[in-house]
Amino acid sequence: MNKGAGETSYTQNSSLQQKIISDSRPITEKAVEAIISTDATSASPPQSIAIADLGCSSGRNALVLIFDTINLVYAKCKRLGYPLPEVSVFLNDLFNNDFNSIFGSLPDFHRRLKDTNSDEVGRCFISGVPGSFYGRLFPKHSLNFVHSSSSLHWLSKVPEGLEGEDKIWMNKGKVYISRTSPPSVLLAYAAQFRNDFSRFISSRSEEMVSGGRMVLSFMGRKSMDPTAAGTAHQWELLAEALTTLGLVDAEKLESFNAPFYSPCMEEVRMEIEKEGLFDIDQFEEFDVEWDGLAEGANSGLKSLSRGQRVAKTIRAVVETMLESHFGFGGEIMDDLFEHYEAIVEDYLLHNTVTNTNLVISLVKK
Repeated sequence: MNKGAGETSYTQNSSLQQKIISDSRPITEKAVEAIISTDATSASPPQSIAIADLGCSSGRNALVLIFDTINLVYAKCKRLGYPLPEVSVFLNDLFNNDFNSIFGSLPDFHRRLKDTNSDEVGRCFISGVPGSFYGRLFPKHSLNFVHSSSSLHWLSKVPEGLEGEDKIWMNKGKVYISRTSPPSVLLAYAAQFRNDFSRFISSRSEEMVSGGRMVLSFMGRKSMDPTAAGTAHQWELLAEALTTLGLVDAEKLESFNAPFYSPCMEEVRMEIEKEGLFDIDQFEEFDVEWDGLAEGANSGLKSLSRGQRVAKTIRAVVETMLESHFGFGGEIMDDLFEHYEAIVEDYLLHNTVTNTNLVISLVKK
């Protein structure tokens, strides 16, 4: 993600991700409330609750879920007459995440929490946990609630097997799965997803208490066919922009593949049931406009065209990957995304497109 708070930063261009958090809120609320027993005769009030947000990123969305979750915990405890528990919050993302900006916003976060609850709040401890969530991050049986939004469609690495014999790249002219991709590319991506998701599920199972809840929200697809029309249009158009820009070395382009995979509901369900570590409480899919704006999005975004909003959203997420692989930035990056914006604008004039988001609520066995 682009750091800071500049024009191309993730902070300024993450309204789509904010909308996804908002749209999945009813499922999150149900999961959070279930952590605190409604049967006061058979359960002791919880003295402490540990919450982890995996893939928290930074900027305006980093503490939205945490703020809502803590308020839900307080409201439920007050309704039941329970004393407010101590809350431990663990914010996780990769090592190069902009944790400093999150920590700088914590004083305001705590003030808002007190104001919202008329100063009736318990102790709240917030810390950062850098590292990949495709492995263990926390001690055994230490978490009550785990949340991850707009993160699990990112793979731990580009799938192996995309380079064929004589170092010929199999996915020529594309940066992700497409209709022209050979079967080996599809199989490599699907295998990488299964491996990563299995590690994610097994790691969380060790870290969570029995009966703990986990809500995962990530980009998916409706069709079992990963090459179906509309499944990965952003990547298709980005490949077109890179190809037609005329400034990208052909070999560099052929060797670039996105570490991304949007699974269908059946794939996710199959992996969870195969692991046998969690029960599925709720599983939904919903559509989000490709350039979707969250309520309260900054006025600058609202004044942009659809193509501009999409280009800014994608740039905020993938620019660092492009810089690392192709070695360009500055004016060339500006040219690329102006070109991408024009391609997207034309595409949206002739096509109706939405993103499919999957939201699943799980219970630790």
